[in-house]
Amino acid sequence: MNFSADVFLNHLAQTTPLPYGIAVERAEGVYLYAPDGKRYMDLISGIAVSNIGHRHPAVITRIKEQLDKHLHVMVYGEFIQSTPNLLAARLTSLLPETLNCCYFVNSGTEANEGALKLAKRYTGRTEIISCKKSYHGSTHGSLSVSGNEIKKSAFRPLLPDVRFIEFNKPDDLKHISERTACVIMETIQGDAGVRVPTKAYLQAVRKRCDETGALLILDEIQCGMGRTGTLFAFEQFGIVPDILTLAKAFGGGLPIGTFVADKKIMQCLTHDPPLGHITTFGGNPVCCASALATLEVIQQENLLQVVDEKGKLIEHLLQHPTIKEIRRIGLMFAIDFETAEQVNRIVSLAKEEGVICYWFLSHPNSFRIAPPLTITTEEIQEACAAILRAIEKSLH
Repeated sequence: MNFSADVFLNHLAQTTPLPYGIAVERAEGVYLYAPDGKRYMDLISGIAVSNIGHRHPAVITRIKEQLDKHLHVMVYGEFIQSTPNLLAARLTSLLPETLNCCYFVNSGTEANEGALKLAKRYTGRTEIISCKKSYHGSTHGSLSVSGNEIKKSAFRPLLPDVRFIEFNKPDDLKHISERTACVIMETIQGDAGVRVPTKAYLQAVRKRCDETGALLILDEIQCGMGRTGTLFAFEQFGIVPDILTLAKAFGGGLPIGTFVADKKIMQCLTHDPPLGHITTFGGNPVCCASALATLEVIQQENLLQVVDEKGKLIEHLLQHPTIKEIRRIGLMFAIDFETAEQVNRIVSLAKEEGVICYWFLSHPNSFRIAPPLTITTEEIQEACAAILRAIEKSLH
């Protein structure tokens, strides 16, 4: 085995000057294990990916079954394969009837790219409206509709005809017009520090889109798959999007995303031009097997019923006078402090305590918590005690 930091730093592309940098030999449930045996509690689920924990037995079983049949056999959309069929049938059975057609891709940013293309193609319009402080991915199109200018400025020019409105501000909805192809927003803004809109606001967004003919894209790449206490976060707001994007936890640890719409909308990608959207590895059968198992586990183990209870327990246990605010929905947390420097110290000290918390790209005064939905009461108590120790140490 090669856990060389030198290879990691010099032969793998780096995303920051100071990566988190723990070595991981194996993972199981809520834990990661270093080569020296040190155990880390993963309170961020690999950034909203391992919602059912690491290496869930049902996921491993489904993957092995598919490995014994075949791996990649053809680009997306040409061959009939059992596992993608099963996944599409299961996913659409859990969604409203107008979200009945899936396009499987490889990641969240690709899901959003496909959704943006679909909206422009279906409406024949060009304007895209997104929200300030949003995050939708780092490819050119997804970056264009993300709200963090610091992350974008070095890569301009980006997509034209993109307009930003304030999230959860009804007055800004007047900017949605008959020119607008789509409104893309996270149902819960994740990277902005877990910003939860009002039910009335999202219903007003839906109404304005209906009035103008704009399509509503809800990005649930972070907040979907049970993270908020319902399988899909939009279920809590009494609306249905025209296009839904999923990824991260959707794959149970393997890379897969999807954008889902009504068949009558999705059908426009098949003509004028044909192959209006294509992907080589989208719908990879092994990844689909993992995603199928993930949906099955969430249902069969009744994980949704305990999400809010566990979230309330964490909120109750994490009481400290230096915490300015805790924003939470389900098991999705932002913990606010006075300064980014204190947040950095807490995250580093928590790592020493064997607990992984993490930063937000666009809200440096908070750290995130988003543990696997499978975390136990005892593990919650252990993790919160370690975080409180880290907070105390950060003050000295």
